[in-house]
Amino acid sequence: MKLQLALDLVDIPGAIEVVNEVKDYIDIVEIGTPVVINEGLKAVKEVKAAFPNLTVLADLKIMDAAGYEVSQASQAGADIITILGAAEDESIKGAVAEAKNQGKQILADMIAVKDLAGRAKELDELGVDYICVHTGYDLQAIGKNSFEDLATIKSVVKNAKTAIAGGIKLETLPEVIEQHPDLIIVGGGITSKEDKKAAAAKMQELIHQELVHQG
Repeated sequence: MKLQLALDLVDIPGAIEVVNEVKDYIDIVEIGTPVVINEGLKAVKEVKAAFPNLTVLADLKIMDAAGYEVSQASQAGADIITILGAAEDESIKGAVAEAKNQGKQILADMIAVKDLAGRAKELDELGVDYICVHTGYDLQAIGKNSFEDLATIKSVVKNAKTAIAGGIKLETLPEVIEQHPDLIIVGGGITSKEDKKAAAAKMQELIHQELVHQG
C-alpha cells in the first residue's frame, strides 16, 4: 500500500514547498488537474526535477487524443498519467500503448462511471496499471465517499492495481486500509493541516502497521 499526496490548489513554488515538508512520508506526488490547468506540464517537470526520487503522477484526466497527451506528460517527467475510465476504449488503448512505449503507467479514474464493476473489468482487460475509485470534490460536498466502491472493483480486477481517492482523512483512513487498496490518495487530509508533516507521518504509520500485521 502506497500513499499518494494530491496537490490541487497550489502554484509551482507552493507545490515544491508542500512536498518538501512531507517527502519522507509519501510515495507518490500528484500534480492535480487544477495545477496542470493553471501551470501546465511545467509543474510536472519542475516537481520531478526537485524530487527525482519520488514517483510523480500527472492528473490529466485524459478523455481524448490519449496517445499524444500521454507522450507529452511522459516527456515532462510524469511516471503515472491519469485517463478517465469513461473514455472510449480506443483512447484507453492509445494511452496504454504510449505509456508502455515510454516505460510509464496509466491510472484509470472511475469518476462518474455508473457501472463500476463492468467498466473496471473492461479496463483491466485493456491493460491499465491502476483503477481508481474516486468520489469527486463536488460529490464529497454532499457527503459521499468511495469506500464501498473499492470493494466492488477489487472483486472483479485481476491484473491492475487498485486505488482510492476522495475525501480521505486520518479519521477515515483505517476503514480504507482495511480494504487493502494498492494506492491511497490523500489531498486535503494532509494539505489542509497546519502540520502537514505530522499528518503524513501518521498516515504512513497506519499503513505500515497494517502491512506488518499482514506480513
